[in-house]
Amino acid sequence: MKENIDIYLLNQSKIEKFIEDSLEKQGELCASKSDKFKKMFKIFPSLELAYIVEHTTKVQTSGNFYKHKYDENEKGKSRDSLIDKLSIKENGFAFTQPYQNSATKNICITVSKKEGDKIIFMDLIVEVLLERLGFIEKHKIFSEITKSFYLLTGYFMMLLSLVTILYAAADFLSNLFHSKLSIDTIFKPIIATTLGLAIFDLAKTILEQEVYFKSYVKDSKIEIKVLTKFLVTILIALSIETLMVVFKIAIENPDNMINALYLMIGTSIFMFALSLMIYITKRKR
Repeated sequence: MKENIDIYLLNQSKIEKFIEDSLEKQGELCASKSDKFKKMFKIFPSLELAYIVEHTTKVQTSGNFYKHKYDENEKGKSRDSLIDKLSIKENGFAFTQPYQNSATKNICITVSKKEGDKIIFMDLIVEVLLERLGFIEKHKIFSEITKSFYLLTGYFMMLLSLVTILYAAADFLSNLFHSKLSIDTIFKPIIATTLGLAIFDLAKTILEQEVYFKSYVKDSKIEIKVLTKFLVTILIALSIETLMVVFKIAIENPDNMINALYLMIGTSIFMFALSLMIYITKRKR
């Protein structure tokens, strides 16, 4: 979502020029508006909504034009806040900055065109507009297949994380109920819960980046942040496991303490490597 806004702002002047030229070629939109707006939806696939406002009264004089319907519920509504914020150019056009539509949740811009005493407002979806102009590339069928795969994988991982946590809780409560508490019965649920949390966090990130807020530009900072967060969680689980093994060997079989030492050395190397990675990535920012 942020990437689309950044791309739009980077190419804002070119996009606005394209929209202005395209609209000017259509002539006056207020004349035979129904037919004109039907044509507009074909010219601008990104067009989500259009309506007309009287400039002097600041009242909406038409209903809302959508791609497949016309709704008169908003007709007669005051548009003071929109008119007051307009900064109309000499050619009669005005553009808003990108914003999130509260109804559709799409990132939009509102284009205004003044014709006499009337102003036409048009909401354009930024993502579709950028795709149309070639600023982002998106193959519809492949994109939907990829999105569906990430969706299924993300929710399946969430389900696995939930099962892991529920299993850990059930195992702990069972041992507690039967008075079988030990180092194993206390630490194993902690490890399982930590791993479950790591899996859930990874699944959440996949869904956020690839499904609900699709990313078209690979941001290494985001990837490093996700990787670091995941590895830190794994390191916590590994550290708890190491601590449990050390206690268990110290109590039950002190002669094998060398094995516990090897495990501690391995965990320490992992911790050092992770710290070095975090240090290096922070220096590059």
